[in-house]
Amino acid sequence: MSTEQNTPVATAPALTDETAIPTRPKSINTENSLSPVFVEAEKLLQRFAELTRETAAKAYEFFQKRGGEIGRELDDWFKAESEILRPVPVEITQTDEQIYVNASVPGFKPGEIEVSVKENTLILSGKTEAQEKSENENLVYTEWRSNSFFRSIPLEAKIDPENVKANLKDGILYLTLPKLPA
Repeated sequence: MSTEQNTPVATAPALTDETAIPTRPKSINTENSLSPVFVEAEKLLQRFAELTRETAAKAYEFFQKRGGEIGRELDDWFKAESEILRPVPVEITQTDEQIYVNASVPGFKPGEIEVSVKENTLILSGKTEAQEKSENENLVYTEWRSNSFFRSIPLEAKIDPENVKANLKDGILYLTLPKLPA
């Protein structure tokens, strides 16, 4: 029997209505309704695989645009990654009982952020769509852009996923992660 199958994971039901505020199982504590969605780690790892494929395709596009010159593939990858994924700086502090994570995610709503905690790994993911429209006398210009982020953060201790608290306020995601006893 694999220990992964028996490891509790913080989860929440998927949203069916884009405007709905996500709900939590009673085992997840939240300080108010401005909380992200808790999901299983496997869902976020699938999202990471999709982002990797998208980044690879974009990097290959850059490689082709510059004539297929060998030796700058890493530059192509980093350029593609910077266009697809938004950086999310984090601050991590801890006490003997808890780990606190603050992540800067301006522009994201609670339902656009997904959080997973499994053993000693915190996974954060978010995606939002924004439409910009600029009108000129004879020209209408519309641009869709996708803002996405994905962070997998190893932690120094195993976490109790049943008692994780999350709150989104003023573009900062505040997480309180209680440590499991050693």
